[in-house]
Amino acid sequence: MDHKQDIDDILKQWPFDPMSVNVRLLDSAQRRVLQMRVDMGILQLETEGRPDGNRFQGATTYFEYLQRVHSETAEFELDEDRCLEIDREFVQFYHRRVCWLQLKEFKRAVEDADHTLGLMDFCKTHSPDEQWTISHEQYRPFVLYHRTQAAALAHLNGEEDDESPENRDAAEYAIEEVNEGLTHLKTLFVEYDAEEQFEEDELVQRLTEFREGLREKYDVGMTLNEQLESAVFNEDYELAASIRDQLSKRNQ
Repeated sequence: MDHKQDIDDILKQWPFDPMSVNVRLLDSAQRRVLQMRVDMGILQLETEGRPDGNRFQGATTYFEYLQRVHSETAEFELDEDRCLEIDREFVQFYHRRVCWLQLKEFKRAVEDADHTLGLMDFCKTHSPDEQWTISHEQYRPFVLYHRTQAAALAHLNGEEDDESPENRDAAEYAIEEVNEGLTHLKTLFVEYDAEEQFEEDELVQRLTEFREGLREKYDVGMTLNEQLESAVFNEDYELAASIRDQLSKRNQ
């Protein structure tokens, strides 16, 4: 046995901790890579494109490749080989999303979540059978949860322009990100005739608690969008117009 090929020394220098997510970002000779310590080794992921670094006829991800093939093919279908490659890409982007969240690289986590959601939409449209669709759609609430959490924390982490963690506006934007995520989740529950389960869902409760915690911590009352929704509900159209003006100015 060639002992030079084993990674015993690396594993000893970075012991596995089952109680936390073990992630690090390293600069190699040519690029930056992510590493995740798992119980029996280390996963290494590229920070750009597909996490395993594979390209598909010039496409940086398999999803990008499938979109191109679909646009060029009259009778497009997802055969067994394509389905297997899609599943590999789902798993890889999940691992990298978890890494970004652990490293507090929230905008990168949002980008990877959006990739996964886009691929889910594509699969749902072109799925070869209903069971295969369900095998992916069951994870959509969790991906939406991660995306919502990351988008909110990106504001609080000062990753957006003209914002800092101490900025009260950043907290308001974060709350609105949570509200938007909850809206997407509710739409999903309605689509699958499970609206009555929405309020009791664990992910919904976590996001709701997160939002209310932000209100308390940053002393934020109703956001402008929440005020607008309330004004429209109460048919106070003059107030609604005033709030729309404020939103328009804010978004300029």
